[in-house]
Amino acid sequence: MTFTLSVHDGIADIGREAWDACARPTGDPFVSYDFLHACEASGSAAPHQGWAPRHLALRDEDNAVLGVMPLYLKGHSQGEYVFDHSWADAYERAGGRYYPKLLGAVPFTPATGPRFLNHPDTDSAAVRQALLQGALTLVERLGVSSLHVNFPTEAEWADMAQAGLLPRQDIQFIWRNDGYQSFDDFLAALSANRRKTIRRERRDAQAGLDIRILTGAEITEAHWDAFFAFYMDTGDRKWGRPYLTRDFFTRVGATMADRIALVMAFRDERPIAGALNFIGRDALYGRQWGALEDVPFLHFELCYYQAIDFAIARGLSRVEAGAQGEHKIARGYLPSPVYSAHFIADPALRGPVADYLRREGPAVEAQRGEMTEELSPFKKEG
Repeated sequence: MTFTLSVHDGIADIGREAWDACARPTGDPFVSYDFLHACEASGSAAPHQGWAPRHLALRDEDNAVLGVMPLYLKGHSQGEYVFDHSWADAYERAGGRYYPKLLGAVPFTPATGPRFLNHPDTDSAAVRQALLQGALTLVERLGVSSLHVNFPTEAEWADMAQAGLLPRQDIQFIWRNDGYQSFDDFLAALSANRRKTIRRERRDAQAGLDIRILTGAEITEAHWDAFFAFYMDTGDRKWGRPYLTRDFFTRVGATMADRIALVMAFRDERPIAGALNFIGRDALYGRQWGALEDVPFLHFELCYYQAIDFAIARGLSRVEAGAQGEHKIARGYLPSPVYSAHFIADPALRGPVADYLRREGPAVEAQRGEMTEELSPFKKEG
């Protein structure tokens, strides 16, 4: 195959039609042109925030786009959810320069999805190999420390490990739809104690509130104003500086409303809390949440139980509720593996990181098994 690779400092340079010809077949909302463009155009993932786009486009001899890869030159490790801060600290104490680095990922989004996107008329393996080699070549040309690909699919992860990148695993908590027809069907699969607890939590959270799931044209700018207030309040309390600007929500609301499920809680028609979900082809992805009132169990109701209700109604196979949160297990979200892959240019750092990951991997697997065995709310077989 004869092709050329180009590097772009904005997704708009590649264009919606060419990008989505590769991204749309995946059914993943986060690699869509509209989501990534909203991150950039809103100033959320922009050079002044430490996110400088360096997207790759693979073209044939007729300049048709065969594949694309979301890629960023990062000046820090914030907003990634795969933690390499200790690697950076160790390298810089030894006199190295860890930042900037290259990152193949979706900004601020710890959701598994494709990172090497190919046009459906192409050989996906060949395109993936070409894009990966292009990213590795860019590491060398820019003189940066490393390439990191976060939350790829398992197949992409395995291919990158085969190509010599260092594989890493972590844990997220995912609810899976075992053919449930209703929330009560899901509850029936749980132990009696967990059924009772979840029913009580839902009853207490819903008391005196009107909870609605809005999608499509039902979502207005007034809803986004309210949700942004929730988001800013939670962000200020949890991590100091929220990543997303107000304009980001207007942009995704204008271009992706049919792929958004916005859960809102109202008290006397006044919005007091909300949870933002994106709808994929076969999954619901929980992203941000916030509340202006402290209502017992409302977080569980809006983020986990309403998401399960929605997924069952839509026939979706799973709900991915974001990073961290062992408390999700008791609500039916079981620990599942997620992946990343890492290329470290300097052997002086690559060797210690490889040793660390060889030790970390079995420990993560053991932890996942123990959590499932000890904390699962589902009925024990036999």
